[in-house]
Amino acid sequence: MSIMETDGIIGLDSWPDLQDIFSDVKFRSWAFRGQADAGWPLLSTLSRYLIRTSVLEEYWKQQESRILRIFQRKSHLFLPNPPPSDDSFEWLSIMQHHGAPTRLLDFTWSPYVAAFFALQNASEEAAIWAIFPPGVLGNKFKTIRADQLATPDDIGPWTIGNYERYFQVNENNIVVIGEPHRMNQRLIAQSGTFAMPGVLNTPIEQLVPPKYVKKIVIRKNARVAAMRELYQMNISEATLFPGLDGLARSLAFELESHWAFDPLTGEKYAGFYMD
Repeated sequence: MSIMETDGIIGLDSWPDLQDIFSDVKFRSWAFRGQADAGWPLLSTLSRYLIRTSVLEEYWKQQESRILRIFQRKSHLFLPNPPPSDDSFEWLSIMQHHGAPTRLLDFTWSPYVAAFFALQNASEEAAIWAIFPPGVLGNKFKTIRADQLATPDDIGPWTIGNYERYFQVNENNIVVIGEPHRMNQRLIAQSGTFAMPGVLNTPIEQLVPPKYVKKIVIRKNARVAAMRELYQMNISEATLFPGLDGLARSLAFELESHWAFDPLTGEKYAGFYMD
């Protein structure tokens, strides 16, 4: 076994290493996020877009509010059962589901689903980020401002009004992890949850106490074996993205996989060819 941990970073070289990590009781109740590049920080699509396009930071709050309002006004044409107008968390989850930039980061309660997302399109070292929600939210009180204390339940975006009060203002160095009251099909299929930061200009790993965040780096040479094991566990885009789009996207891995032989080496599997 070749598992090493240094300063919260765990390096893995093989699928057995991954299994050993995932079966460790110390990762029970953690949430996971897979990223194809180990060098990427934990920034939301909204953060990356605003930074990349050089939108002035003084307008971030205004522009975030604007795209939510636009989506709410126009999406009724396509949503048979839209959320209540004041449930911003559910609205954001739908926006995230359909590709809009939001401050939400997709996490999952399944380390194997996170491994799939990390390795699916990885060409170099990939990473699985792990965060311990009970540690992040477990304090009896969490300071919001110098003169205000709130329990974790009080600041959660699943409480109506809290997104606008604690997150959209873009002032509070906090992170919460959870789901809206109504979960969509994709969120269910992926055992999904969300991390929501209170600021957009700081990666989540810098907002979480160091002991409650780990970065699991998967070496390049582990990808092929790990993807085949995940495929045999029926973890693929076809199952994680229910519908025709997921099925179509899952066909990419079929190009490098076959039940009878290895398309990468030409090796024939003994179970399919009898002497």
